[in-house]
Amino acid sequence: MATILLVEDNEMNRDMLSRRLERKGYRVLLAEDGQQGVDMVRAERPDLVLMDMSLPVLNGWDATRVLKQDEATRAVPVIALTAHAMADDREKALAAGCDDYDTKPIEFPQLLEKIERLLQP
Repeated sequence: MATILLVEDNEMNRDMLSRRLERKGYRVLLAEDGQQGVDMVRAERPDLVLMDMSLPVLNGWDATRVLKQDEATRAVPVIALTAHAMADDREKALAAGCDDYDTKPIEFPQLLEKIERLLQP
C-alpha cells in the first residue's frame, strides 16, 4: 500500500481528498503547512506528496524546492495542487521541482491517473 502525504491547509479539501484516496487503498498522511510537510517527508518517507502551493509558514513552492534540494528526499514525487490556473503556473511548479501539476477544484479521476503514473516502478 502506497503512502501519500497531503499537504493542504484547507480542512474541507484535506478531509475530502484524504477520504477519497483512502477509499482507493492509499495510506494518507496529513500536513497543514509547508514546513510541517517538509518535516513529515523527512520523517515518514511517503511514496508521493500532494502539495498545495498556497500554504502558511512555508509555501508549497519553497517547500518543494527544499525537498528537491535534499539528497534524502529528492526522489519523492511531488504533485503541485493549486487554484492558480494561469498558463505559467505549470512551468513555475515544474521549475520548483514538482513532478506534475493539477488545478483546483480537483478532478479526482485525473489526479488519480497522475498519482498512479508517478507511483509506477
